[in-house]
Amino acid sequence: MTRIETLAVHAGGEPDEGTGAVSPPIHMATTFRHGPAGERQAGFEYQRESNPTQDRLETALSAMEGGQAALCFGSGMAAMAAALESLPTGAHVLIPTDCYTGLRVLGAEFLPPRGITTTAADMSDLDAVRAALRPETRMIWAETPSNPRLCVADIAALADLAHGNDALLACDNTFATPVLQRPLALGADLVMHSTTKYIGGHSDVMGGALVFARRDAFHDAVFHRRHLTGGILAPFSAWLILRGCRSLPARMAWHCRNAMALARFLAGHDAVEAVHYPGLPTHPGHDIAARQMSDFGGMLSVRIKGGRDAALRVAGALELAINATSLGGPETLVEHRASIEGANAISPDNLLRVSVGLEHPDDLLADFGRALGAATA
Repeated sequence: MTRIETLAVHAGGEPDEGTGAVSPPIHMATTFRHGPAGERQAGFEYQRESNPTQDRLETALSAMEGGQAALCFGSGMAAMAAALESLPTGAHVLIPTDCYTGLRVLGAEFLPPRGITTTAADMSDLDAVRAALRPETRMIWAETPSNPRLCVADIAALADLAHGNDALLACDNTFATPVLQRPLALGADLVMHSTTKYIGGHSDVMGGALVFARRDAFHDAVFHRRHLTGGILAPFSAWLILRGCRSLPARMAWHCRNAMALARFLAGHDAVEAVHYPGLPTHPGHDIAARQMSDFGGMLSVRIKGGRDAALRVAGALELAINATSLGGPETLVEHRASIEGANAISPDNLLRVSVGLEHPDDLLADFGRALGAATA
């Protein structure tokens, strides 16, 4: 099985051997029977190390991303922290200038006491990345498309730069999902997902995952850290995310269709200053996205003429789209990103991030049209 639609349905979803159940079972046990000297009778010992339901999900994610191994965590931040904190003391990490706020805070507040430093670079500018590399750089961390400005980075080119510096390339693939983009096939060493988002897909489960190109010493170090620090994924959460995998390709097709329709509509509206969506030919990363993605995703951001107040009026005037954090669920969510980022926000004051849901596109366009008209009248 090589096609993503087939992998999503069947990887990790084999019928239960004991009962023949087609839907994978949930194993809630925290501990598993072993022999008098600790001999494992079925391969498991304690839920914090591993459990059958989580194993199924890791099998599915590894297959979908084309990796040798995957590790699941209780959140995307837990996965991100485990990867970065497993680097050696003295390591330097390049992160994107446009990236998820949690990554920036992790690099500023939590990694330095561990002897790990970070520098931000524009990942869409290879010369800027090259100039920011240091002899001690051990990882380049990319987001593509990025959060919230949907910047696009050339994964294959970044992999070449990283490997030429004896560093790893990690790629946050949350926005694109393995349905639209396969970073490991382009040379990345590690893929991170907030499985809370598109892979879970229903705004009802939190989780994170790392998928490794190789089951090597770095994988083992991250596994050991998860085992000892306990950032595991609960079995029921693993089951919900595994269920989300099965419908992911179908949902992503609908997300992409709706996002393209909304992006084109917004780009033509007089009240809009700019639309950030890699599917638009005017996007500076469009050509790279077209080369390394099979479609352009369900995320976009829009900058409203008139600044912060105008953006907030538009957000407040929406009736169908919901003002809420997160993304990737069936409902369209809108977020004034600078407000959520707080005192040290770097997002423009007039930017709204939109997670385009699964509603009928005509209803979405009507909702945004009403909101833009009412807020800018």
